[in-house]
Amino acid sequence: MLNIQEDKWTLTNIIIGITIALYLVQTNVFTYGPLLMGLNIYFTEAGFLWQPLTSMFAHGGLGHLAMNMFVLYQFGNLIEKYRGKKELAIIYFVGGVLTSLLSYLYIYYLDHQVNLVGASGAICVLLGYIAYFDKYQRKGIITWILIISVAPLLIGLPIAWYAHFIGLAIGFLFSGFRGRR
Repeated sequence: MLNIQEDKWTLTNIIIGITIALYLVQTNVFTYGPLLMGLNIYFTEAGFLWQPLTSMFAHGGLGHLAMNMFVLYQFGNLIEKYRGKKELAIIYFVGGVLTSLLSYLYIYYLDHQVNLVGASGAICVLLGYIAYFDKYQRKGIITWILIISVAPLLIGLPIAWYAHFIGLAIGFLFSGFRGRR
C-alpha cells in the first residue's frame, strides 16, 4: 500500500522546494539576484564561481519556474522511483553543472549579454537519460525538446536553446555510461 507521508518527501520534491525557496531569495533578497545567481560573463570575469550551480535554481519569472518544476516533478520522480535517490542526485546535479559549464562556452564566445537562468538544462539531462533507456519514448522526448527550444525563438522569446540540446546530449551519454554498471 502506498504511504502518502513517505511519498511527498522524495528527493525530487525536496529539489523543487529548494528551487522555489531560492527563486524567492533571487527575486526578494538580492538587488541583482538574477545577475548573481544566473550564469553570465561574471562567472569568469568576476570570479562568480557558484553560477554553474545557482543558475539551475534561478528563474526568469513565475511561469518559467512553474513550467520547469512541473516537468521536474514528472521526470525526477520517475527516475527516483526506478533508479533511486542517489542516481537522481548524480544525474541532476552533475549533469546540470556540466550543462551549465558547456553552455558557458556559448556565452563566452558568442554572446556576452546572456544571463542563463533556469533548471531546463538539468531537466533536459533527465530527459536524455530517460530517452536512452526508453526507446519507445525517445522520439517523443527529442521532438518535445526541439519544440520547447525552437518555438519560443520563433516568437522572439529569449531562450537558452543550446542548454536544452547540451543537457539532452549529456543525459543520453551519461546514461550510457551509468547504465553499464
